[in-house]
Amino acid sequence: MITREQIPSVLDHPVYDPDGSKIGEARHVFLDDATGRPEWVSVKTGMFGTSESFVPVKDAAVVGDHLEVPYDKSKVKNAPNVDVDAGGHLSEDEEHRLYEHYGIAWDESWEQANRSGEGGWARSETDRGTRPAATDRGGDDAMTRSEERLHVGTERQEVGRARLRKYVVTEEVQKTVPVRHEEVRVEREPITDANRDAALSGPEITEAEHEVTLHAERPVVETEAVPVERVRLETDEHVEEEEVRGQVRKEHIETDAPDRRRDDR
Repeated sequence: MITREQIPSVLDHPVYDPDGSKIGEARHVFLDDATGRPEWVSVKTGMFGTSESFVPVKDAAVVGDHLEVPYDKSKVKNAPNVDVDAGGHLSEDEEHRLYEHYGIAWDESWEQANRSGEGGWARSETDRGTRPAATDRGGDDAMTRSEERLHVGTERQEVGRARLRKYVVTEEVQKTVPVRHEEVRVEREPITDANRDAALSGPEITEAEHEVTLHAERPVVETEAVPVERVRLETDEHVEEEEVRGQVRKEHIETDAPDRRRDDR
């Protein structure tokens, strides 16, 4: 458990879980109504610290420049949401819900507070509650004015997928190819001394038949698969300007003096 003297070194400092994961920044420390000792710390969690969760400091410890609590990050971030009233007071019902979330026995905590009450003051169940340690933030009687800052970042997310798909189409291709064929041509030659012997070698008068084989070419179509190109997917990164809007809260300090009222902004 932290002491009241350690409160200034806790506020606005990181809060870590047992695994060393940062939960957030300590925003407020709440004191027990009966003992006046620190009992809860509110931690700014979520993206850019937009949420605030309560975590008990019973077993917390100040280590270096941060606070370590015995609860993991998800446990703290999923703590019940509570609305602190205008006086900054944590009600009995809200505190009861927080005790149940962190597995702390309500009756045991009440009895321990009775045993450790200062000056022998034993508080009743209806006295339970906590108040913020507002005067302990700076260690003096000054009031600290705070305001939220809008922090903008980016996160990478998947927006779509692209893929290559290969499919087959059939096309008609027309080409002209020359083809050759043989035709019969009759040649006549007179009988001369050179061919007389060949001409008189057969019978004088007879019937005869002579056959000639003709040839012709025809187109033949064949296909073969050949690689023609390589295709791949590449990504190019483009930077665009986008406008982001958000709401921030600011604290204003109002001074009430005997004859005047002034807003210190």
